[in-house]
Amino acid sequence: MNKRFAALLCVLALLTTSACGAGETVTPAAAAPEMPPEAVAADAEQNILYSDIAGDEWFVEAVDELTQKGIMTGVEEGVFGPYLPVTRATVILVLWRLEGSPDAAVEAPFPDVEPWFATAAAWAKGYGIATGYLDGRFGGRDVVSREQMACFLYRYAQYKGEPLAQGALGMFSDAADISEWAQEAVAHVTGLGIMQGGDGGRLDPAGITNRAALAVMIDRMLTPVAG
Repeated sequence: MNKRFAALLCVLALLTTSACGAGETVTPAAAAPEMPPEAVAADAEQNILYSDIAGDEWFVEAVDELTQKGIMTGVEEGVFGPYLPVTRATVILVLWRLEGSPDAAVEAPFPDVEPWFATAAAWAKGYGIATGYLDGRFGGRDVVSREQMACFLYRYAQYKGEPLAQGALGMFSDAADISEWAQEAVAHVTGLGIMQGGDGGRLDPAGITNRAALAVMIDRMLTPVAG
């Protein structure tokens, strides 16, 4: 029994360490695709908030900033969906827009891409920001855990040639729950303050990232650290 268990652990390690989280068990998401920037450009120019955002939430400034820049655009007309889970497709689409919506870096990124994020996926794969699953799929509609999000942002920083931070993971009460394959990535995003802990000093690495949190993390990336 012990030998079988050890063998299973080895297989799981191969699945997860090869792609910084790509081998994890995933859950299908119900979130809709991001809208094209031009669909909300008029509202953004007038600084009109989404109908599902009251205006006093902790994430409202980040959402407004990214909407005005066309980086995040909502899931349907007038709806941002702040508490909807973030999908893998949304993450690469946001990073691709952040980079200025460049051309695709490879011709055929993944066999399961959809038109609304196809170019972003080709760009992300070409520069190692998105690696996909071991069976070749990207799984664009799969939801993203916080440690998986750290991996995406870590790879983006590597692509940009930015200095990588070395945050102290021991400051989080649930540091032992951070997967081995994600530790360098989590150390980077927490070291820069892009990802922060919550109640009780917990990072909740396996928790699902929502769209509000994504907006705040991207906004923190764009905000120079004082000092």
